[in-house]
Amino acid sequence: MTIPEERDGPPRAVVLAAIAVAGLAVIGVLVVAALSRDAPPPSPVAVVAIPAPQAESDECRALLAALPAELGDYQRADLANPAPAGAAAWRPADGGDAVILRCGLDRPVDFVAGTPVQMVNDVAWFRIADTGRTTWIAVDRPVYVALTLPDGSGSIPIQSVTKAISDTMPARPVETGPPR
Repeated sequence: MTIPEERDGPPRAVVLAAIAVAGLAVIGVLVVAALSRDAPPPSPVAVVAIPAPQAESDECRALLAALPAELGDYQRADLANPAPAGAAAWRPADGGDAVILRCGLDRPVDFVAGTPVQMVNDVAWFRIADTGRTTWIAVDRPVYVALTLPDGSGSIPIQSVTKAISDTMPARPVETGPPR
């Protein structure tokens, strides 16, 4: 007859299973900690100041207050100091180029008689294309409003801003003569 061997402690399989479970628990805690760590807040958007003599007008204040927090994939962003009056910005979650709005600008020099405009709902927009972005200027309101869009931003930003303009500013006849 053979006498069973006595062992000190639990069977080897139980020890290995306990080590595996403990290792997975440590990995799980590390993954959860890495995923739940707060991302640093996005940096403010720098907006270059350009002449905007009516930026602090009642019309611009009303428009800025009515602007949406989101323009499709773009979220409203803080402006870097010194922030120009009458400006707003939205940025995509991936940190790409921002959408910039400026209110109270002078009439564009290139906006002359015969210049084509595009109607978006009930707002007349004058388009200025540049490499990587397009600026649209609302030309049929009491003040001029520019909206600069990065290429590929889609139509939601201009449609959303058009609604805010329509809701806050009355339409007026388009002026294409020499600036007053």
